Amino acid sequence: MKNRKEDYYQADCAAINTPFPRLKLTCIGIYGECYHGYEVGDEFILGDFTHPPKHFCLGLAHALFPTAYALSFGAKFPFMDNQKSLKVTCPDGGKAEFLVELLDKEGRVKSIPKDPKHKGPNPREMEIEVVKAKGKCAYGYKVGDKWQVKGLKTLDGFCGAAWHTAFPALFALNFGAKFFFMDNHNSIDTVTCPDGGNIVFKVTRLEDKK
Repeated sequence: MKNRKEDYYQADCAAINTPFPRLKLTCIGIYGECYHGYEVGDEFILGDFTHPPKHFCLGLAHALFPTAYALSFGAKFPFMDNQKSLKVTCPDGGKAEFLVELLDKEGRVKSIPKDPKHKGPNPREMEIEVVKAKGKCAYGYKVGDKWQVKGLKTLDGFCGAAWHTAFPALFALNFGAKFFFMDNHNSIDTVTCPDGGNIVFKVTRLEDKK
């Protein structure tokens, strides 16, 4: 068993100028050969949701990002023993499983006990809206276009690249995240198309809309 914290120096964490919390990632299961050689018990510290450890697996980072993003903005997972944590599976054949936990300023794991009243999925009503447009959009999206979203269900015919960038916000809002830097904390309006930034979306949790 190896502790991989040495791959990301504490001095580097301290040098990060960020208002966002650190996160702890622990390998809790190995079910095949891992290209990075991760083993059960390996631990990693993320400087925040945008700063992965040195030499970190990008495939895992891709799968991890929505969870790290959601936890960073106050999301809770009521079905977990600790609501401020979530398990994430390696996208390469499920060869490894990791536990993501939020850390406080002292580096301790934040914990909220499992919600005893939780009875299953509680998908939230959300809205995706185009708030800025420039250049040409292959899908013809324009300012004012809106789509209603229920939980994490995909939209039929929606641009896949746009959905890819919007999903972390949808995932976070679905589990109660609030964006403290926005006028409406239940919304984020900086979700940007990766194709030249031609379209910018706002994602809002509707039942909390003011």
